[in-house]
Amino acid sequence: MKILKYSTFLLTCILSVYTSAQDVTLVKVVEESEAPMISKHIYGHFSEHLGRCIYGGLYVGEESVVPNTAGVRNDIIDALKELQIPNLRWPGGCFADTYHWKDGVGPKDERPTMVNRWWGGVTEDNSFGTHDFLNLCETLGAEPYLAANVGSSTVKEFTEYVEYVLHEGGSPMAEWRKENGREEPWNVKYWGVGNEMWGCGGNMTAEHYADVYRQYATFMTDWTNSDGLFRIASGANVDDYHWTEVLMRDVPKHLIEGVALHSYSFVEWNEKGSSIDYSEEQYFSTMKTALKMDTLVTKHSAIMDKYDPDNTIALVVDEWGGWYEVMEGTNPGFLYQQNTMRDAMIAGTTLNIFNNHAERVKMANLAQTVNVLQAVVLTEGEKMLLTPTYHVMKMYNVHQDAKLLPVEFNSPTYKFEGEELPAISVSASKNESGTVHVSLVNIDAHKKHNINLSLEGLGVKRLSGIILTSDNLQDYNSFETPGAIQPKEFSTIKVKKGIAEVELPPFSVLVLKGE
Repeated sequence: MKILKYSTFLLTCILSVYTSAQDVTLVKVVEESEAPMISKHIYGHFSEHLGRCIYGGLYVGEESVVPNTAGVRNDIIDALKELQIPNLRWPGGCFADTYHWKDGVGPKDERPTMVNRWWGGVTEDNSFGTHDFLNLCETLGAEPYLAANVGSSTVKEFTEYVEYVLHEGGSPMAEWRKENGREEPWNVKYWGVGNEMWGCGGNMTAEHYADVYRQYATFMTDWTNSDGLFRIASGANVDDYHWTEVLMRDVPKHLIEGVALHSYSFVEWNEKGSSIDYSEEQYFSTMKTALKMDTLVTKHSAIMDKYDPDNTIALVVDEWGGWYEVMEGTNPGFLYQQNTMRDAMIAGTTLNIFNNHAERVKMANLAQTVNVLQAVVLTEGEKMLLTPTYHVMKMYNVHQDAKLLPVEFNSPTYKFEGEELPAISVSASKNESGTVHVSLVNIDAHKKHNINLSLEGLGVKRLSGIILTSDNLQDYNSFETPGAIQPKEFSTIKVKKGIAEVELPPFSVLVLKGE
């Protein structure tokens, strides 16, 4: 795999002679003045009213024996602060297009209930609503991303939501907000105009949704008079390039700031397989779908480039992650799964893809934050643990709002039963203080790979690193052994003649820091 070729013939010759007797991957990191910034919002998260993500996960209620702040678990608040999450998407997902926001404000004991038709048919009591979510985002220092109802709502209900959240005062919705205990508006910038409109949002055609989107977006007003709303259109399902084509062609630029994309990683045949008891065949297949993200982003970006050559509209991958069978004995509609080193591989490679496409990809949201799909946090009663995915996201947060450093390399292959995948994934950045970070992933289930890293011209005097690895691909953190997998210092770095030599163990994630 080659990314943004910049190496000189001379350097290539030198490196080739130096490493000719070794099985190595040559990686060159360069500084390019035209390279984009890696938006911190690529490292966003997603919390839906699904299973135990909100109730029994994030939110336990103020009367819970679990230490909490306004009903939200303190241990999760602390964990997400450590993760430096830049934004949080809510309330869905499919749930968003059946959610009527007025049911979730006002006195909790007066709020109506509803049945969550999408996820398990459970009764939703609306005790966690807009105030709870937006106040949580303030506590976390994260930007809220409201996915608002288009599928079963009206323009009036939608625009009243915007007014409730953003208007300072003197309007009916602003005064109602004040009666409900919030004097100042929340200044929410990011708004999803519906969710999966090709499916659970209404099974619409792209052409029909484009017209619906134009209608809703027209009536959205930025009452705070700040830098404007960031309106995100419900985008394509995986490789539905026609959907992106229609939105870019039919929606005027002044009505749209972002186009979404949803793609999950899974076993390619009908059986999704266990999240912990999987074969190498299932692992290989899952990584194949994960690595397709690069193709998806490339092709959707090419369509967007045709209509938006100035790159004013963002590609927003607001649902991504691994999707397997639920854990045995749990509600099939709750999508609760464990999180192994396979998930760390998905997280590392996907984030590298987003980083390397930072010119167009300006936002993304891992699905989901707690107890659902590829979660970063799992809970069980009063217990809480951090998953391998959490650790990768934390290791990678050094790239947030740093400048992309293009990389060039030819990856060795991970071979399985006659098929091949690139084994190595890399991205790099340089922050304002001049510190360089290089993220490397080896997805090979068996082979270690030697990396020769050239940082010529970047002013790096010393290198340090942190690595996430384990003895077995299927290893995970359990409530009995919550610290089984966690990052460790990586000290086996050799520097010779300006080349850093590192050895990547099988299924490992390494982040190097150059100062």
